[in-house]
Parts: sequence; structure tokens; C-alpha cells
Amino acid sequence: MNSWATEINGPMVVVRALHFAATATMAGALIFRAAVADPALRREKKASLFVDSQIRKVAWIGLVLSLISGAAWLSLQASAMSGESYGEALSSGVLLTVLDQTQFGLVSTVRLGLAILLAICLWLDRRPLPRLLALVVGLCLVMSIAWTGHAGSTPDQLGYLHLTADALHLAAASAWTGGLVSLVLLLQAVRPHGAVVASSELAVVERFSALGMISVATLIVSGGVNAWILVGSLRGLLVTHYGWVLMAKLAVFAIMLALAAINRFWLSPQLALPAGDAATRTLTRNAMAEIGLVLLVFIIVGVLGMLHPAAHLVQ
Repeated sequence: MNSWATEINGPMVVVRALHFAATATMAGALIFRAAVADPALRREKKASLFVDSQIRKVAWIGLVLSLISGAAWLSLQASAMSGESYGEALSSGVLLTVLDQTQFGLVSTVRLGLAILLAICLWLDRRPLPRLLALVVGLCLVMSIAWTGHAGSTPDQLGYLHLTADALHLAAASAWTGGLVSLVLLLQAVRPHGAVVASSELAVVERFSALGMISVATLIVSGGVNAWILVGSLRGLLVTHYGWVLMAKLAVFAIMLALAAINRFWLSPQLALPAGDAATRTLTRNAMAEIGLVLLVFIIVGVLGMLHPAAHLVQ
């Protein structure tokens, strides 16, 4: 087994984590709008327009950060593949070789095309068809990350299963964790500005809770498939670096589930009460705490992508 120090590339972990977070936030905002905000605020035109503008801003920021971090990731990958320094890799033509002759380069090119298409859709977002296409392309952009990691190198029929599970895992993570940013923005805006009455606010939270439960169920199933392929055994979970980091991820995920349960079963019913402002403030704080935990999860995922899967090390 390689030492921990030789397996981890610090800049790569940071860039991957930033890319995952930015892309998930972008896709999650678009999912939140389609599944939560639009149907819940259908009768609140002024509030709907305000929330829609906020979600578009989140999507644009996420897309721009995704492009910047994606370019940095490609450059770092070229440096790692060639053994050259970062500066040498940029000036020696290795970057073009990676783009032209590797799976990572091909996936990066396809994802750049998706990002450009998404930018066009967001620019024309007030029209129905571009609005729908933005959601579809945003999902494709986040799910295509699966082809850049361990799932993209799993061979044969098992590879198709792994890619499917990983793509669904990424989509579900975006719907839940990325949607939290939009939820916080909405909750911070609605009561101070009177944008949404309490019943509409409750409808938003309830719809997001339902979306979260679907997302969590998908995360558990798809994560179980990924763990079965990449860890393979209890011993692999307990004696490898990959297994230890995965357990850390599961621990953070459990804390997020606990916060989500508090929001759903304790705070949400209080929103329609006269003292609903206090519940809104607490729910907003919990959602912001979840966002902080999400960032930690993305860092952990960035580390996992740098480690040899436990199943490759332990039979």
C-alpha cells in the first residue's frame, strides 16, 4: 500500500472539491427551481420572480466557478500524467496531448461543450424551452463527472453499473446539497421583505424535504453500489486509507441526516405558527450548517478520488 503522503495531491484535492461544489450548486439550484420553487410559488408571482432571479444568479456563479476549477483540474491532471511541473505542463504541449489522447481529456472536452450550451440556455432562461434545457444540461454536466473518477476506469459490465450508480449519486447529491444554497437564500429573503406568506414558505420547505428524502434514498442505494465495487469487503473498509476516509464521509453524512430530520419533523411544522419567524431562523441556521458539512464532504470526496480503492488492495 502506498503511503498516505504519496497518494494525496493537495492542490488536486482542493480543485476537485471546488469543482464538485460549484457544479453541484449550479445543478442543485436548477433542480430546486423546477421541483420546489416554481410549483410552490406558482400563485405568488412577485415572490416567484424574485426567487427565480436569485436562483439564476446562483446557477451563473456555479457555472463560472465550475469552468475555472475545471480548467485548473485539467492543468493539474496534465502535470500529474506527464511528471512535469505545473508551469512546464502548460507550456510544453502536454495539455493538448491530454485533451486529445486520454479519456479524461475527451470527457473534459465534452463537459466544456455542455458548459457552453448551459451558458446559452441560462442567457435565454426566461423562455420555456431554454429553461427546460438548462435543467437537462445542468444535470448532464454534473453527472458526467462520473467519467472522470474511479467509475470511469471500471471495466466491462461492472463498469456500466458503476457509472450508472456514480452518475445517480452525483445527481442526488446535487439535488439535496446544491438545493440547500437556494433554500437558504429563499428563507433569508421571504420574511424580512414580506415576499412570501407563511403558507407558501411552508410549501417550499415541505417540497424541499420531499426532494431531500428522494435524494437521500438515491444516495444510500447508489453509494452502497459504489462501496461494494470500490471497497469490496469489511476488511477493506477497516484496514485501508480508502476505507478510513469513506467512513469519515459516512460520519459527516450521518450528521447531515440528523440536521435534515430536525428540519423536517420539528421545525417545518412550526413555520405556519405565529412564532414561525423563530423556526425560520433556526431552520436557516441548520441549512447553513448543512452547507458547511457539504463542503467538508466534497473535500473528502476529493481525497477519495486520489486514493487507490480498497478493493484493489485487499482481496
